Amino acid sequence: MNYRYYSLLALAGFAILTGCNQNNNNTKEPEKAISPEEIKSHIAVLANDSLMGRKPFTAGETKATAYIAAEFKKAGLEPGNNGSYFQDVPMVEITSTPSETMEISGGKSPVSLHVSTDFVTSTRQELPTVELKKSPLVFAGYGVVAPEYHWNDYAGLDVKGKTVIVLVNDPGFKSGDPTFFKGDTMTYYGRWTYKYEEAARQGAAGVIIVHQTEPASYGWSVVTNSFSGAKLYLTQKDKHLSRCKVEGWITEDAAKKLLAGSGVTGDIRAVARKKGFKAIPLNMNVSLTLNNKLKYSTSHNVAGILKGSTRPDEYILYTAHWDHLGIGKPDAKGDSIYNGAVDNASGVAAIISVAKAFQQAKEKPQRSIVFLAVTAEEQGLLGSEYYATHPIYPLDKTIADLNMDALGNYGETKDIAITGKGQNELEDYVADIAKKDGLSIVGDRHPGSGSYYRSDHFNFAKLGVPALDINNGSVSKTHGANYGEEKQKDYGDNRYHQPADNYSDDMDATGMAQIADILYRVGTKLSNETSFPGWKPGSEFKAVRDKSIAK
Repeated sequence: MNYRYYSLLALAGFAILTGCNQNNNNTKEPEKAISPEEIKSHIAVLANDSLMGRKPFTAGETKATAYIAAEFKKAGLEPGNNGSYFQDVPMVEITSTPSETMEISGGKSPVSLHVSTDFVTSTRQELPTVELKKSPLVFAGYGVVAPEYHWNDYAGLDVKGKTVIVLVNDPGFKSGDPTFFKGDTMTYYGRWTYKYEEAARQGAAGVIIVHQTEPASYGWSVVTNSFSGAKLYLTQKDKHLSRCKVEGWITEDAAKKLLAGSGVTGDIRAVARKKGFKAIPLNMNVSLTLNNKLKYSTSHNVAGILKGSTRPDEYILYTAHWDHLGIGKPDAKGDSIYNGAVDNASGVAAIISVAKAFQQAKEKPQRSIVFLAVTAEEQGLLGSEYYATHPIYPLDKTIADLNMDALGNYGETKDIAITGKGQNELEDYVADIAKKDGLSIVGDRHPGSGSYYRSDHFNFAKLGVPALDINNGSVSKTHGANYGEEKQKDYGDNRYHQPADNYSDDMDATGMAQIADILYRVGTKLSNETSFPGWKPGSEFKAVRDKSIAK
């Protein structure tokens, strides 16, 4: 074990928390194994101001990861990485400071767009300065190349040295045709990460995404909070020079002004989704400079394992990200610490509670159970990406990933929401439990948001591991449907990625315990089976898994 972390663990006296009933744990039925009080007690620590928003590379990381490791140890988990509770995740922190204005020339008159108000930009290139100097602007529609949908926004287009403006989400969203892409359900082609990746593959110098609230599923404040300032990336041998010089976002109003100058007016999404759409040169150029501060360091995933009694070389994986946004812009109340109580102290609290439930169960699992608290989810799912590409335990022997992220704090619900419903057979396990509990199953509340691609389970899914992410539905058991919907909207509008995502003593964690309990029961069943759950026909991840299992 890393000596620095060992010392911190020894000092983690605050790790001993109340709220866990020690007297009757061995006789608890599975549905009563998770305590909402215990979950709250962990959130209270992880979302405390002293952890400074749990941003990687800070003292907040040191405190958070030491606490999680101490709790894993208390739960009876062995160190998950060759005698250590920590997996090193080497990253680079790039703090990009853009010029105050983005200068647009070549049109009828020069245009100056202002940082934060009109645009945000960053770079992955590990250079002191990057610059767009009169880079020609091209409207590349949705920025999608999808052969299976016979769609190519870059067809016949040479964007080398140019900057592409692209729309968020994909052509199917609000098209009125559920068979066009996946209709209102976002595909991976709709994610901002894909837009950046594809623009780089095409050789563009810059890529700027047009922000629109409904297709993005979040407002401009989320963009400014999440995509500006210091950003973390996994280190790469090429120093990320294969990526675009500039990656960024522009407001819808600013984008429409630029597009209108080239005759693109009205519903720009409708224009871009027309069959046979061809990219449109805007006959304007963009100039922008980014000055960068580089910092190389190592963050940490936290891993613990409960070894299986008969098949220890097969693994059930529980994941949750421990990080949040750190310290940023103060809100109206002057609070500048982004504590992330729901996002995602709740998920970490839940996997700690699940770990204790497994350890206290009468019958030990036949397969090994791995608990993994990952870093840098908020920076682009980096900790889970690093584990998936540098697995401690073989992915072809990993039965499933059960992920918990931003669990609802508005109590138990009569319905359970499955992210990306229709993907894999793990959903059938949830459905069986829901039926026994008198609950209904629903899909994504907002399928256009692409939730299945927005948390750590995705990095396991795309490498073939069946991955499940569930959350509370919207129908409150005690207050009805309107209450749940109002709470969801309030969180999205006023707390998501904002300093107001705080812990409070009156937080209702019964719904968090409900989700944790269901996934505990799913894991219990999986751990005592011999079969491997698979992907359902039509899933884009099925072929990868079938190939790995067939080896």
